[in-house]
Amino acid sequence: MVGVVVVSHSERAAEGIVEVAAEMGGDARIEAVGGDRDGGIGTSMDAIRAGIEAAADDGGGVVVLVDLGSAVMNAEIAIEKASIEGDVEIADAPVLEGALNAAVEATNPNATVESVLEAATDAREYRKL
Repeated sequence: MVGVVVVSHSERAAEGIVEVAAEMGGDARIEAVGGDRDGGIGTSMDAIRAGIEAAADDGGGVVVLVDLGSAVMNAEIAIEKASIEGDVEIADAPVLEGALNAAVEATNPNATVESVLEAATDAREYRKL
């Protein structure tokens, strides 16, 4: 199964996004990673790496969703340092809507990193009004 990692500068935001995504994504493997090492606002490369490794439990690969630019930088470094089997991709997608789409697609028995990534990035086109 493809795993999903939600990275936010806020631990509570990451956990809330995962809570919403899990409602629709049921059995998807979703990890929340938020805040800096000291529990403040920010991101931690080591925590992101650990989240990627946890989400990649069965080797199906991982799609990472991020909230802001510096989370991308830390996620890129974390991907380089992660010890997993399978591909890891960062989705250029809105974090909440993308995580929801990714979680739903990840439950598909035929899901691939590419299909989960595509589902997440499709959320860029959603209109709310």
